[in-house]
Amino acid sequence: MTHVIRTATADDAGRLAALAAVTFPLACPPGSSPADIAAHLANTLSEANFVSYLADPVITILVLDADGELRGYSLLAARPAQDPDVAAVLTILPSTELSKCYVHPDHHGLGAAADLMHASIGAAAAAGARGLWLGVNDQNARAIRFYEKSGFRKVGTKSFTLGSTVEHDFVMERPVTP
Repeated sequence: MTHVIRTATADDAGRLAALAAVTFPLACPPGSSPADIAAHLANTLSEANFVSYLADPVITILVLDADGELRGYSLLAARPAQDPDVAAVLTILPSTELSKCYVHPDHHGLGAAADLMHASIGAAAAAGARGLWLGVNDQNARAIRFYEKSGFRKVGTKSFTLGSTVEHDFVMERPVTP
């Protein structure tokens, strides 16, 4: 697979929303209702939302572009943690949130996620962060293993509202330099 990782542009908003519609459901707990997933996609991961994210100066979106098709993306928010449960457990400051990090299932197991993670860590460091943090559903064993392999460690928990359901996430953190 030939791919490049680049910073997303406004022209990518529609393709990012389409990719999110494929990748986000894979990160949800098995019992998540289709209605809750659809509500989250509409309220958080729509094309209009990506247009707003791309216009926000504290947000960076990186895309994994495989021969002209978006096959993965990460969204970094370079601002203090807004959730008090998260702010209470972070130890490496200033810290950037890795809000989203998804790769199309056709590219799982090919090293694409590791490449995207490496680029995301580099982008956070380049923006002045000392740490990088994320929230991951406590039932998403595959993602947790990947994040631990990528140098993250569990430092706390937080809640995440998915439609009408409150989910439980681990908060994970890592320094941006080894």
